[in-house]
Amino acid sequence: MDLQQLEDEALHLPKEERARLIQRLVLSLDSPSADELRADWLVEARRRAEELDNGSVQAVPGEDVLKKAREQLE
Repeated sequence: MDLQQLEDEALHLPKEERARLIQRLVLSLDSPSADELRADWLVEARRRAEELDNGSVQAVPGEDVLKKAREQLE
């Protein structure tokens, strides 16, 4: 099936299905690949580790973070 046939078929879908197709297509353009995500998180983890190591930030216990988050949701 070529692009023109695909477009013609898509235009004959019900409105809700066309909307779902559009959403999936847009997300496929905007979403980084698994390898890109892994690389980005590795850079972020290294940056955070460096901040902890050089003392520019202080670690906060997870329990304290969760408590504060719960308080803000109330």
